[in-house]
Amino acid sequence: MKQQMTGNAGLFHVAWELTRRGWNVMPTVRNSRGADLYAAPVDDEEAVIAIQSKALSRRASVPLGLDLERLRSRWWIITLGANSDDPVCFVLTLDEVKLLATRDKGKHRAYWLEAKHYDNPEFREAWHRLAEPTSEFDRVQKPEAG
Repeated sequence: MKQQMTGNAGLFHVAWELTRRGWNVMPTVRNSRGADLYAAPVDDEEAVIAIQSKALSRRASVPLGLDLERLRSRWWIITLGANSDDPVCFVLTLDEVKLLATRDKGKHRAYWLEAKHYDNPEFREAWHRLAEPTSEFDRVQKPEAG
């Protein structure tokens, strides 16, 4: 139950941060496959981005599962201290998550995103990154009126 509350706190903190920065945000059904949030800039509703939210009560590794190819959302936001009065968010692309992932040497060989890899000034509170396309597939630019 506490883990679910942490997840909810992180999810709604991310939604709040995006909303106050000019994004329309829609959470998805919890525990469904895929993105946790969809967000679109207020001035361009066609530029929707999918976001995976990972919330932690303290600095720790983020579990990624057994197969990195199953990860979907182009953007990942990790919230540390999700239940605290001062949560901190780290904004990463899916490609960065995959690149920085480490793998267990044990029986199950699960993947993890270690805190030392995401807890980086480049990602810390880097909300501006969401407005930058990460690949040719992220956004289709509208032609200039002219």
